[in-house]
Amino acid sequence: MTTTTSPVPESGPPAAGAAAPRPVRLIHTESTTEIPVHMLFRDDRDDSDPAPVRLRPAVVSRRPGAEEQPGEGAEERPGPRRPAAVRTRPPVRPRSSVPRVDPELVERSARVLPGPVGVLAGVCGAAGCVATSWWAGVLPPLAAEALGGTAHGGAAGLGPAQWAAYAAAGTLGLFGFGGLARGQTGRAWVLGLFGRYRGTVRRTGLLWVNPLLLRRRVDVRLRHWRSEPVPAADRSGVALRVVVLVVWRVRDTARATLVVEDHERYLRECVEAALLRVPVPAPGAGRGATDAAEDALARLVAADTAPVGLEVFAVRPVRVEYAPEVAAAMHRRRIAALDAQHRASVLTSVVDSVEDTVTRLTMRGLVELDDYERKVLVKDLTVAFCAGRGETAP
Repeated sequence: MTTTTSPVPESGPPAAGAAAPRPVRLIHTESTTEIPVHMLFRDDRDDSDPAPVRLRPAVVSRRPGAEEQPGEGAEERPGPRRPAAVRTRPPVRPRSSVPRVDPELVERSARVLPGPVGVLAGVCGAAGCVATSWWAGVLPPLAAEALGGTAHGGAAGLGPAQWAAYAAAGTLGLFGFGGLARGQTGRAWVLGLFGRYRGTVRRTGLLWVNPLLLRRRVDVRLRHWRSEPVPAADRSGVALRVVVLVVWRVRDTARATLVVEDHERYLRECVEAALLRVPVPAPGAGRGATDAAEDALARLVAADTAPVGLEVFAVRPVRVEYAPEVAAAMHRRRIAALDAQHRASVLTSVVDSVEDTVTRLTMRGLVELDDYERKVLVKDLTVAFCAGRGETAP
């Protein structure tokens, strides 16, 4: 694009007594004409005594990221330039579907004593009660004679000392026998005191546990759960009914008992939610698609149930069928697809047989055919082969 420029009038030498003219600076662009700079920066002062002004090139436009030009009258100072401050936004963290639980609520071992300690304490308490009764003289005559003493013992009647001895011996007996518990393989006790978690007992055999603690039995064995038909969908959005087999166990008894009300129900609901998010292969799909769906379901359910102390090993669809509302339509569609596949295979076989027959006849020199005769022979052989396959077909 060519630009037209207007000639700038040349001025001669200044006359005597006249002020020095302003320096002329031009703006050169592709879309504007050359204009004297003093025409753009005119002021309202008296032209008779103009003050000389030192002008610098004006900035018409500046691209983003370009360096800034110094202003009027500013002196350029050497030295490194400060980098412009860049405001960065904090990274946005994606929302997680995994619930948050108290990190301090984890399973830990509870303090228990061997069972013989509780049995010994209970026997001592019972013996103390018998001795106090003999001391107070309240034993029956037969029991006193069996113990080798008199019926009255060493005192007559019940006093404060006897009642205190009864209370101490009875408390010892109740704590001794009341704290006995039997630990079994594959089961654990979750202990709590006034709503606070006090520990878990996974030991087996006869144990003594503080009878003031609340005990909750939890099954920690490897378990499996076979679901009822659960709604799901394949990659095309077709409604399915899936029966899944879940293999799982309780890994953290504290969280499984105290974080959720019922961890088994929570597991079932997590499986149903995962089936709605992961597409399940339709009936008749390959083994590869089924394995991929099993891995995706197992990872998703394991991630959802890990915060509540459950460990999921496998989520396997054992039966997949179409929903009742689409079962008839999908059955007809599948039959039509199988019929089309069968027809395509039959046609391919017939074409291969005709081509092989014509090639053998011509290569051995049995017949000499032109184009028309070749077309007629191919047509007749195709009809014959198709009719023969139709008759032999079941």
